[in-house]
Amino acid sequence: MREMLKMIVVLSLICGLAGLSLASLKKFTAPHIVEQELTFVQGPAIAAVFPTFNNDPVKERHVFTIPDTDQEITVFPAKKDDKLLGVAFETKSRGYGGQIGVMVGFTFDPGTVQGIGVTTMKETPGIGARVAKHGFTGQFRGHELTNLELRSQGGDIDAVSGATISSTASVMAVKKALSIYTALKDDFRRVFAEAAQQ
Repeated sequence: MREMLKMIVVLSLICGLAGLSLASLKKFTAPHIVEQELTFVQGPAIAAVFPTFNNDPVKERHVFTIPDTDQEITVFPAKKDDKLLGVAFETKSRGYGGQIGVMVGFTFDPGTVQGIGVTTMKETPGIGARVAKHGFTGQFRGHELTNLELRSQGGDIDAVSGATISSTASVMAVKKALSIYTALKDDFRRVFAEAAQQ
């Protein structure tokens, strides 16, 4: 009985130390993981959306609170020669295989969807994953802020054949982004203009 208690104590100590080590490791690596995602996932998506910017949107990013919620969103400014062209940020919607992340860019003058880039997804390769291809994403380049619906729902976006769920989720993510842009566009201009003066 005494040997069994000793084993339980030793195993408990080992488990406790392992848990503490893992928690410390997670805390230490979390900022690095975020930085890697910004650099290697969101950075290329921003470059695809705004091909002509010459600032560093990742470094100049700013976090905004979405009105009437406690949710925050990271917004990336796209500038050319210190002039603010527009902003880009990621929104998500549920697709067939899980969340689809879409980087959506908006211009201010005139107000248009500059373009979209798919950042994350777990859709079926060769079917749903085709929403990340230029044939689908290209439909959003320079698109007005209206009619952002699939044709089957009265809009002018063609769904990917055989991937209606993935197409719908992508459009829903864009519409979610449009809602945020509409609510915060004046704040975007003000905050990034103030940052440029500092």
